[in-house]
Amino acid sequence: QVQLVESGGGLVQAGGSLRLSCAASGRTFSSYAMGWFRQAPGKEREFVAAISWSGGSTYYTDSVKGRFSISRDNAKNTVYLQMVSLKPEDTAVYYCAADYSPGTVRANMRRIAAAAYEYWGQGTQVTVSS
Repeated sequence: QVQLVESGGGLVQAGGSLRLSCAASGRTFSSYAMGWFRQAPGKEREFVAAISWSGGSTYYTDSVKGRFSISRDNAKNTVYLQMVSLKPEDTAVYYCAADYSPGTVRANMRRIAAAAYEYWGQGTQVTVSS
C-alpha cells in the first residue's frame, strides 16, 4: 500500500515557475515507477511525465518537453515536477501516481496510461494566469 500526497501547487503568472512535490508513504518507494498527470476543467486526465524506479529513465508528453522536469529522491520517498515557462494551458489539477515496477523500465505506451498506475494522490491545483 502506498499513500501519495502532492504539494506545491498555486497561482502563478504566465512565464513563471512552480515545483510540485509528491511524498509517498511506505518503505518500498524505490520499487515504483512514478507519473504525473493533470486534469483541466471539462477535460480528461492526461499524462504529463513519468520516471522509472531508479530515476534513470524519464518520459514527457510533447507539450511540456523542455519546460517540465521530473525527478525523484528515493531516500526522501519523494518525486518532483519542476515546471518553468508556465502557460495558461498548463492550468489543471496535477496528480502523482505510482506503478509497482521494481527493477523494470516500463514501455512508454504503459507509462502514459492512467490505468497502469495503482495508487494516486489527491491532486494539487496549478493555475497560470495570462
